[in-house]
Amino acid sequence: MKKQKITTAPWCPFCGQKVARATDAIERRMQEFQVGRCECGAVYSCDPTGHNVGSAMVETLVFACNDNWDFAWDLMPEDDYLTGRIEDYDDVTHQVINTRNIDGRPVRGVLYFVRLHTEIAEIAKRVKIKQDALARESVEPVAGVDESVSLPAPESRLNPERVKIKATRKGVKEARDKRDIDLLVTLCFDNKKTLRLLQRLLYDVNEARRWETAWIIGQVCSRVATREPGQVSEMIHRLFEVTSDSAAAPWGMLETLGEVIAERPDIFGAFTRHLLNYMGDESTQVQVVWALSRVAEKRPDLIRATPFFNLFHFLKHPKPEMRGLVVQLLGRIRATEVSMQLLELSDDNETLIIWEAGKPVEYTVSQLVQVALGQINEGDTKNDK
Repeated sequence: MKKQKITTAPWCPFCGQKVARATDAIERRMQEFQVGRCECGAVYSCDPTGHNVGSAMVETLVFACNDNWDFAWDLMPEDDYLTGRIEDYDDVTHQVINTRNIDGRPVRGVLYFVRLHTEIAEIAKRVKIKQDALARESVEPVAGVDESVSLPAPESRLNPERVKIKATRKGVKEARDKRDIDLLVTLCFDNKKTLRLLQRLLYDVNEARRWETAWIIGQVCSRVATREPGQVSEMIHRLFEVTSDSAAAPWGMLETLGEVIAERPDIFGAFTRHLLNYMGDESTQVQVVWALSRVAEKRPDLIRATPFFNLFHFLKHPKPEMRGLVVQLLGRIRATEVSMQLLELSDDNETLIIWEAGKPVEYTVSQLVQVALGQINEGDTKNDK
């Protein structure tokens, strides 16, 4: 006898209430599942294929802990949190279908739920509040302005009746050459292939044009993300994939990642820790440290949340580029742990180039040391108060 098809709205396994469709999280990350919250306090993620439940479990737990990975890894199932799952979920219709098939289309989705015990949820909340407070404190004296003021205003919606501009390789290149950010932002909203065309311009033998393109992409993405963070997030994933491909040349990729993350750390800050994966390759070490320093300029707390102490030994690196960039990075995060090592570089007058806003600026290592020590001392003075 053929099984009768029964469809029901998905529910929370903890309280039985119906749950809303999962949506994209505001802050983007490497494994991106749509997420949601139940009124009872449980959080959930959607794996539409049912093949990535392991990753979904991890992401849901981290989401429940307010994106605090270290805190999440210290928790124990049952003792600290409960889990549940709803299978046979169809993300298209937002229904649970017992026959696992709808109009010939297989239904294999899973909603994975996590609910922290009350006392653990309270601790996670307090940790989040403290981290946010530290982030605000660390940003204001370094950047000189409140972070909330520096974030771009939401882009105004374009007239739906207007004729859309076609994105072509030639047109995108001309806009890049003119630094026409407004046009590039409009092109991104009109045609999602614009960011791909911009990414291709990174493959340029001219190093100066690569740095300029990386800066332009960062500026464009910061504005596009106010309305469509999804297409920016997709580009970030592509950049990481190319950088990880041993058969591909990662020209400008890490520089672009640094620009994009630094311009919108509120959305893409979770990608910061993945930059450290490329410190093992000498050919990308300078670019990684530059990208980390760029992020630290806006959000030093994001660097503090990584094992940044593994960079200390690079202060004795034979290349002045590496020494200078590490000095700049450690100053921006106020690394009091290396004050004495920085003093040892006070007489290092070798020069290096640091790219700022797509343009080269020359420094000596000793100049960067003086700036870094000033930032560290400023942080100590504020803490004493």
